[in-house]
Amino acid sequence: MKEHFQLKETIVTIVGDEQSHIDAAKGAIALHRVELEDHILQDPYFKITLEPYECSEDAPEVVRRLVKAGNTMGIGPMSAVAGTISTLAVEAMVDAGASFAIVDNGGDIAIINDRQVIIGIYAGTSSIKDIGLVIEPSSEIRGICTSSGTVGPSISFGQADAAVIFSDDVSLADSAATALSNSTGIGRGAVEEAFDVVKGIPGINGALVVQGEYMGMWGNVPKISRADVRYECITKG
Repeated sequence: MKEHFQLKETIVTIVGDEQSHIDAAKGAIALHRVELEDHILQDPYFKITLEPYECSEDAPEVVRRLVKAGNTMGIGPMSAVAGTISTLAVEAMVDAGASFAIVDNGGDIAIINDRQVIIGIYAGTSSIKDIGLVIEPSSEIRGICTSSGTVGPSISFGQADAAVIFSDDVSLADSAATALSNSTGIGRGAVEEAFDVVKGIPGINGALVVQGEYMGMWGNVPKISRADVRYECITKG
């Protein structure tokens, strides 16, 4: 089963075997959005800062995860918001009994899968098209998060058509994808140098960058496969 769900700025595609699992994801998204919104009302700086941030130990779980991920990468906490919402939703699906669950929040994906899945990479106008990642089964939640300087509304200071991070920490994957995209310039050399920003960061398994006609990989990256990647199928508003 697959359902497109929107709650204010959060726009997700939820995939699961049972409607109750999908409903659990939607409930988690609503709950954690309220907690995040309440925190931002108390401290509007949290939403706009592009720098590391400190929060109290009694801050909501969603806030603490955002802060930890952003601080690890040396950037603002909202860099991890989509991936964090995705993983909290998948965790709720697992609590509801799911062994197969995917939440795609605008390219920031949390997944637990008891069967092989192919996830396509959308890289805008890049000449590198119709490629996918073969995600082998796992009993643990994993993150596949994408940022771009040329696709979508997110703030980016780089030129990546797609900067993808693979990590078991989905919040970290989201922040790291932002940092990787920010670090990507134009050309082969720029793609090679971009990976310096994620090398040595504990918890990051691998990374992939598409920029124009170039594609580079670092670390442990899933097998690449051909895939029918269609614009109308990506999660967007």
